[in-house]
Amino acid sequence: MSYPVRYYCPHCGAVFELQREGYLADKSVTPYPLVGWEYVAPDEDFESADGVRLVCGEDIAGGEESDGDVVRWTGERSSADDVEDPTRESPCGEDLYLSFVRFVDGEEVEPEPERTHTTIAGDGPSGPRGTSGPRGPSGPSGFGR
Repeated sequence: MSYPVRYYCPHCGAVFELQREGYLADKSVTPYPLVGWEYVAPDEDFESADGVRLVCGEDIAGGEESDGDVVRWTGERSSADDVEDPTRESPCGEDLYLSFVRFVDGEEVEPEPERTHTTIAGDGPSGPRGTSGPRGPSGPSGFGR
């Protein structure tokens, strides 16, 4: 038997209900997917997935065996402190991710932080006559002419 469980969009605070089984344990609702989690649409079999990818404001109707909508946006707004922009139009149409607790070999898996890549620009400054490295003073005494 499924129950409506309430969440809110982390972008704008729009409140929605998701029909789901009570045994699933929530990890988080985030504006980005957790690294290593696999997400499915709410009208797919998300109970065997790591989470659900939703679009803020998009109702998802249940199938023939369902008692109603799988996802229903309530028209309410959350005033939680972690909403990115509480003044933003609601619902905002952005993607959001409901992640469930995952276990591997009986241990809860913590999400890895999102990897960031840094690009170092160019080869650095050019020295005299095209050599690389910093420019120093010219002349034997260390002072330029």
